[in-house]
Amino acid sequence: MNYTEPADAPKNESTLRKVVHTIDDHVLVFDPPDENDGDRRAPVGASNKRHKDIRFVFDRVYGEESTQRDLYEGTTRGLLDSVMSGYNATVFAYGATGCGKTYTITGCPEDPGVIFLTMQELFERVNAAEDERAIEVSLSYLEVYNETIRDLLVDNSAQAVPLALREDARQGVTVAGLSDHVPHNVEEVMGLLLRGNENRTMSPTEANAVSSRSHAVLQVHVRQKPKAGGLQTDVTTATLSIIDLAGSERATVARNNGTRMREGANINRSLLALANCINALCDQKTKRHIPYRDSKLTRLLKFSLGGNCRTVMITCVSPASTYYEETHNTLKYANRAKNIKTTVAKNTKSTQVHLAQYQGKIREQSDEIKRLQRE
Repeated sequence: MNYTEPADAPKNESTLRKVVHTIDDHVLVFDPPDENDGDRRAPVGASNKRHKDIRFVFDRVYGEESTQRDLYEGTTRGLLDSVMSGYNATVFAYGATGCGKTYTITGCPEDPGVIFLTMQELFERVNAAEDERAIEVSLSYLEVYNETIRDLLVDNSAQAVPLALREDARQGVTVAGLSDHVPHNVEEVMGLLLRGNENRTMSPTEANAVSSRSHAVLQVHVRQKPKAGGLQTDVTTATLSIIDLAGSERATVARNNGTRMREGANINRSLLALANCINALCDQKTKRHIPYRDSKLTRLLKFSLGGNCRTVMITCVSPASTYYEETHNTLKYANRAKNIKTTVAKNTKSTQVHLAQYQGKIREQSDEIKRLQRE
């Protein structure tokens, strides 16, 4: 749980107050009573209660003093162990518009976010294992905008034909025609990310001057096999998905109209579909239908939410009373999501060398023996 106060939040000193307080690394309290408040101030929330005073318990809670490195260490770093062992993993940021999701995921050159820190350590691990394993890293970057899927890493992506989703039992959910890129270091990854973000749909709203109007999905595919493999080799694959969701918003707060209003409606529709999936997955008493097909976003997240994947949800909220209702709803949303349970399985496939490849395999093993003898 990470929260930051939006830089462009309206400042009215007579009514503005802090409504989220961290108790420790696992507990926060929403809208606690204020000893200095007296009876001078009217209730801020929609209910008649003066203060909600609700405690929420999460795996980790991060306050305003927490750094990007702190958040990465406590949320995403552990997923790299799973990815290198052949297990799928997903991390996504959720929250209201202007609460710091894109900053948390992407960061800036002076204070890099989850993507940079994750890819930096991933390549360090790949380089450390290069003597024992042949590891290939590739990535794709897409956005879901107004229920259409666009590749962010192609030229003129705004004019490109929308991509279609495909699903089967063997490969899961895939995007037909999505470009795949092979970076060799973290700098190349950030170059691709910068190029993709320039193509991403962003527009100013009343709530956020640089509001993301689409859901962005970065998928990193890691394929590895032992260098000293015999005629039958186990190939391990894993996909790490890093997702920056568009912010939920109320039209009365964002004051959108025209195109921005339609965008906001589609964003809220897809996030509502996500909430419905979370509610259904958390219902342990009855086997409810999981409405993944209600939106493109939930179809993309199908295996991240209820399938073969380790998933971390980073919820960003603002502690300012300006975002009172948005913060309350976001915390309730996250509180439900923590009850989801997934089952993970290692993605390993055995491949047998064809007879015509025997010579090449023998040559590879001879070279490996000579290298070891030199060492």
